[in-house]
Amino acid sequence: MSAARNPDELDDLLALDNQLCFALYAASRALMRTYRPLLEPLGLTYPQYLVMLVLWEWQRQPPAHPGVKALGERLQLDSGTLTPLLKRLEAQGLVRRERVRGGDERQLQVSLTEAGERLREQAGEVPRALMCSTGMSAEQVMTLRRGLDQLLGELQE
Repeated sequence: MSAARNPDELDDLLALDNQLCFALYAASRALMRTYRPLLEPLGLTYPQYLVMLVLWEWQRQPPAHPGVKALGERLQLDSGTLTPLLKRLEAQGLVRRERVRGGDERQLQVSLTEAGERLREQAGEVPRALMCSTGMSAEQVMTLRRGLDQLLGELQE
């Protein structure tokens, strides 16, 4: 990318409204504000909801190694962020953390409790309500999602 050739071009390049990062940041904050009242009845924060989504997914199609490390990789979270989330979910009675038997004693496996499994049905309303809040069609949401996935893929390379 070449440098701006004139002051007007530089002004355009540096305008806040022309920054992809700001659009993503502002949209992310607005989305989190929209999620908050939807997740409140479940007793979950947004990061806790993401953990539960993965565990519900894994309950139906278990990975080869459903441990904390795999969970962190799936959510793109480091253990320093994930461990407190799991401790809070465990304190709420939604998940169980157990040492892997017969393997590396440092590895923890995460599983849903009965209460965690029951919460899944109630959580089914969250995506529907969020979709209504966006004012976007399912096709628009999927197009946006594909674009964001592509952006993430490019940035991670």
